[in-house]
Amino acid sequence: MDHETKWLLGIVGGILVAASVAGFLLARRARSESARATVANLNARIRSWWVMAAIFSATILLGPVFTTVLFALLSFLAMREFITLTKTDRADHEVLFWAFFVILPLHYLLVGIGWYGMFTIFIPVYAFVFIPFRRVLTGETRNFLANTSRIQWALLICVYAVSHMPMILRLPLRGYEEENAKLLFFFVLTVQLSDVLQYVWGKTCGKHPVAPSVSPHKTWEGTVGGIASAVLVSALLWWATPFNPWQAAAMALLVCLAGFFGGLVLSAIKRDLGAKDWGGSIAGHGGFLDRIDSLCFAAPLFFHITGFCFGTGMDPSPPGWLLEWIGR
Repeated sequence: MDHETKWLLGIVGGILVAASVAGFLLARRARSESARATVANLNARIRSWWVMAAIFSATILLGPVFTTVLFALLSFLAMREFITLTKTDRADHEVLFWAFFVILPLHYLLVGIGWYGMFTIFIPVYAFVFIPFRRVLTGETRNFLANTSRIQWALLICVYAVSHMPMILRLPLRGYEEENAKLLFFFVLTVQLSDVLQYVWGKTCGKHPVAPSVSPHKTWEGTVGGIASAVLVSALLWWATPFNPWQAAAMALLVCLAGFFGGLVLSAIKRDLGAKDWGGSIAGHGGFLDRIDSLCFAAPLFFHITGFCFGTGMDPSPPGWLLEWIGR
C-alpha cells in the first residue's frame, strides 16, 4: 500500500464520516413525517456505503484474485436479480443453468488468467450464439425470441460489462506498471460519487425531471450538479492515475455520462417489467443491480478507451503456460 493508495482510502473514509455526521444532524432536526422518512432512507444508504466501501477496499488490497472473485460473485447476484424479474419458461431453465454455472465462471476464468483476446469475444460471440442453439434444442418455440434475448442481455450487462472492472487490473499502461488497483479505485469512486452527488443535488434543488416516465426522481439540476461535482473531484485525484488533470476530468465526464444513461436504461427495463427496484438486498439502495447499474455501462468504455489512449497494447494470444500445455 503506497502513499497514494492510503490517500484514496483516507478520502473515501473522510467522505463517509462527513456523510454520517450530516445524517445524524439531519435526523435530529427532521420534524415532519416525510422529512424523517427521507433522512431515514439517507442514513440507510450511508450505512450500506460503509459496508460496501469496506468490502471493496479490502478486496482491492488483497490483490487481483480476490478482486476477480468479488466481481464474479457480484455478477452472479446481479444476473440472478435480472432473471428473477424477467419472465422465463420451463424451457429456459436448462439454458439458465449454462449461463450461471458454465458461461459465467468460464468468463471470469478468462479474466483471472488475463486472456484478453478470448475475454473480448467469449460472451458477445460464443455465448451469444450458444444461448439460442441450446434453447432451440428444448423444442419449445413459445416466447423463444423474448426469452432468449433476456438471457443474452443478462449475460452482456451483468457478466460481460461488469467483468471489465477487474480486467482493468490487467491493462498494460505506460509508466503505470503495478499500479492499476488505484485506477480501478478511481473509476469506481468517480461513477459512484457521481450517483451520490446527483442524488444530493436532486434532493436539494432538483425541479425539472430529465425523463419523468423512466426515472421521475432524476432531474436536470441533480444530473448537471452531480456530474460536474464528480468531474471536479476526479480531476483533483489525477495524481492517482496515468492521466494529467485535464485527461482525468475528460475520462470522469465520459464515465459519469455513460453511468447516467446506463442508469436510465436499466430504469426503463424495470418500468417495462413493472418493478421499482431490482431487489432489496442493500438497505436504502434496492438490489445489487440498482447499485451497479451505472458501472455496467461505464466500465467497458473506460477500459477500452484507457487501453487505446494510454496503453501499450493488450496481447490477444493465450497465456504462455496455456500454449505450452496445449502443445503437449
